[in-house]
Amino acid sequence: MTDNIKLPLTSADLTEGLLAQLRDAVPQIFSEGKVDFTKLQAALGDHIDGNPERYSLTWAGKREAFRNVQVPSVATLRPQPEESVNWDSSENLIIEGDNLEVHKLLQKPYHNKVKMIYIDPPYNTGNEFIYPDNFREGLDDYLRYTGQLGEDGTAASTNKETSGRYHSNWLNMMYPRLFLARNLLKEDGVIFVSIDDHEVHNLRMLMDEVFGGENFVGSFVWEGAAKNDSKFVSVSQDYILCFSRNYEMLKVNDTMWRIGKEGIDKIYEKVDELNGAYSDNWQEISDALKDWFQELPKNDQAWKHRHYNWVDSKGIYFAGDISAESGRKREPYDVLHPATKKPCKKPARGWPKRETLEQWIKEGKIHWGEDENSVPKLKRYLHETEGQVLNSVIYKDRRGARKEFNVLMGGDFFDNPKDVDVLSMLVVSATKENNIVRDFFAGSGTTAHAVLDLNQQDGGKRKFILVQLPEKTDNPQYPTIAHITRERVRRVITKLQESRHSRAGGNPVVSNQRPLELLDSRLRGNDGEGRGNNGAGDLGFRAFKLDSSNFKIWRNDQPAQTPEQLAEQLNLYTDNVLAERGEQDRLYELILKCGMPLSARVAKVSVNGRTAFSISDGNLLICLEQHLDRDTLRALFARKPQMVLCLDVAFDGDDALKTNTVLEAQTHGIIFKTV
Repeated sequence: MTDNIKLPLTSADLTEGLLAQLRDAVPQIFSEGKVDFTKLQAALGDHIDGNPERYSLTWAGKREAFRNVQVPSVATLRPQPEESVNWDSSENLIIEGDNLEVHKLLQKPYHNKVKMIYIDPPYNTGNEFIYPDNFREGLDDYLRYTGQLGEDGTAASTNKETSGRYHSNWLNMMYPRLFLARNLLKEDGVIFVSIDDHEVHNLRMLMDEVFGGENFVGSFVWEGAAKNDSKFVSVSQDYILCFSRNYEMLKVNDTMWRIGKEGIDKIYEKVDELNGAYSDNWQEISDALKDWFQELPKNDQAWKHRHYNWVDSKGIYFAGDISAESGRKREPYDVLHPATKKPCKKPARGWPKRETLEQWIKEGKIHWGEDENSVPKLKRYLHETEGQVLNSVIYKDRRGARKEFNVLMGGDFFDNPKDVDVLSMLVVSATKENNIVRDFFAGSGTTAHAVLDLNQQDGGKRKFILVQLPEKTDNPQYPTIAHITRERVRRVITKLQESRHSRAGGNPVVSNQRPLELLDSRLRGNDGEGRGNNGAGDLGFRAFKLDSSNFKIWRNDQPAQTPEQLAEQLNLYTDNVLAERGEQDRLYELILKCGMPLSARVAKVSVNGRTAFSISDGNLLICLEQHLDRDTLRALFARKPQMVLCLDVAFDGDDALKTNTVLEAQTHGIIFKTV
């Protein structure tokens, strides 16, 4: 009865999960517990294509790369409160470790929870290329690389084109990571992947395979600074490929991606200035606005919106076409000019529906000409059309991102950080205000920077999860890239806290609003005020580090040779708790492996004089005491959690107490597990 109460200390077994889905959906394809592929083919009927030759992507090592997906992880994520900011309250995460192992550990708690993933993986340029060679064996190789396991750190290799597996190595690295990343996305979630010319063609085919070609959303060309050191072609662009988890869900949800129009704030500011000069004389304000547009250089972002050159009491507008929709039957009626009372000239495609036009007239949304000889126009207000669809070509000089990073960090510690403006554009388009954004090649932490900035500006509560390998640097101040990631995010948080404090104190604050972002729907009317910049958001993060389990894990690769050796091994695992690890380490490993998020609220509670931890408002109770009695166990059950988790060693070998505890938990409808 107590054999099945042990909590697995491995990550989710994806193969078993898939088999469970098949058993539920098509039980007839199983024979003696195994999938009978003849029966599977019969169940699929005409959907089976007997022609083995079809369009596909294959490469050396693909099968082995997929095996890496199927091997569960026995690692854990150890908390680092000393590296964190606002540990107790923050729900943001920065995880140091190999992202493949971390992916596996996050499968339970974050399955189908992430709205957006952005990654900037290593470009396959022949430079140091750590992932394929070092982490083929999983956790042990990672621990060797980081100096946590006996041997010297594993050296990075160079992936030269002459190696014969130049593209294969890169694909072997990307394939399992993208596969596991897909599992974390919500049904309407999306992933953006930055890439250059070396692998963009392979990446598109790889993502077609992992996500399905039908879920391709689009590709962006990011044109940065041109280089003049090439013999033939100056390559100034990168690419960003975008796929959805389920494109149909985007359509069902009527999803629309919009960003703010660049330069419109400058127009708002000018109209405010003109209103102060001409005191609500809308004609003079409009005339002066037209003159101002004429004086702007054509490369000024505001110049692109020069058609918004009329102003009334409701805001800035352009006088647009009022015609009926194309193909609509023309409405046979006249519209009288309000001054001359004569029928106005009809628009080219006729009038819109009578009731629609009457409503527009009532709302003051018609721009009338001087007399009936001019066709009336529809006022299209700038504050109602601030959003525009994403453009597939992004013009943004990358050098600005490096300069901004260097100013923030006080030095040049990272090559080619991504641009906060561009990531903000993607985040604000693809997410809502409480979504999770993930980046598992975090680099300098630009994704977190973008999320924090946007939350500060639009009052959102987006969360970020970053994962970064502790790749070594030559800088003793920041010995690994993971150190740079955390420090950059700390500095962004400090900057935003100072801004929030200044705003609260009534001091003038220079807005850090970015031109590519739709930061809020200002809906500016008579007061010209906006809703954004309320300074909301989570200014903190919890730091974790990939490491071996806090519990002794039985390893089948070290079999006992004799009965005496087996008895000795079993004795070593009687108490499976590693004494050198702390209580917090063990607590968060169990939170993770129970399928709870690492951001879960944790409260220490006293139960019958013993310490326990209440997770997520008491849904999970974890007791790490080394000795438990029946009264304490009953007191835990009396708190009515969904699940109780205790150490197996706490029963002191009392099988009767353990059996009775299991029965009592069942009577209360509580899941009881030991570790």
